[in-house]
Amino acid sequence: MRSYVGMLLVGCGLAVPLHAGPATTPAPVRPVSTYSIVARDSSTGELGIAVQSHWFSVGAVVPWAASGVGAVATQSFVEVSYGPLGLEAMRRGLTAAEALRELVGKDDHADVRQVAFVDATGRASAHTGSSCIPGAGHRTGDGYSVQANLMLTDDVPQVMAAAYEKSSGPLAERLLATLEAAQNAGGDIRGRQSAALLVVRGAPSDKPWTDRLVDLRVEDHHRPLEELRRLLHLHRAYELMNEGDEAVARGEMELALARYASAEEMFPHNDEFIFWHGVTLVTNDRVDESLALFDRAFRMNPSWKLLVPRLVEKGHLPKTTEVVDRILAVGP
Repeated sequence: MRSYVGMLLVGCGLAVPLHAGPATTPAPVRPVSTYSIVARDSSTGELGIAVQSHWFSVGAVVPWAASGVGAVATQSFVEVSYGPLGLEAMRRGLTAAEALRELVGKDDHADVRQVAFVDATGRASAHTGSSCIPGAGHRTGDGYSVQANLMLTDDVPQVMAAAYEKSSGPLAERLLATLEAAQNAGGDIRGRQSAALLVVRGAPSDKPWTDRLVDLRVEDHHRPLEELRRLLHLHRAYELMNEGDEAVARGEMELALARYASAEEMFPHNDEFIFWHGVTLVTNDRVDESLALFDRAFRMNPSWKLLVPRLVEKGHLPKTTEVVDRILAVGP
């Protein structure tokens, strides 16, 4: 079987097909100098990948994951098709080691690849080709694999493994902490540019569009891990807002307001959080409590005032002149 994915020319290196013969296929010419981790959380079953590189938009190439299947990181002189084909092989029932061995065995340029798989049971396997640029190496452990190439020092994989094993909390935060440890140990010899974080459910749900729990990318930044940390923190705040919305739908207003307040505490300058918190209060006959929130939101972004009549028109705010006038009277 041959996949067109393997024929793609990708911006971070020349990808070559896994099944091509040496006479017709040029050797890949450019490495994605990268460090990454693939892992399965033993308590939740979640699967995830985190990666940083001195290359633009590494998240478009290296990380692959599917709920109930596994996770893949493909890097060095990257062959993109290890991602989809690796997931396909594990979906067929192969273990991480079996799937990786099958694909490496068909790759004419396996000596320059660095690839890691973890399957849905937490079995991990990695391959670092003999021609990957030093410092290059990998470490596999219980439910995870860490791998790096073109690093400033040879210590990075060991440091990453130790950091992951010592970490605690949600999988996304543990993955990010592992990358931060790698950067503190020297990281990519050329520096840093992009990073990505992907986490999926351990088992697929009946709503597959909800199975991707965290999907964050920093395409180009002078400190990509710091930016990725900020985005993950913001992601958690929006999760609280979503939980608040779900509580509203169930009629659990006090829980909803508590979730909104927690999100605002995390990002007190986010006018979006503040405005919709105020709307929720109004729709629950708590206009007096809402006015201070509207005042803050309007001062941060006066355009919110323009939205109020539109919400009234579509029934998202009461069609009561007195209420609308009180809302619009606050702020600048």
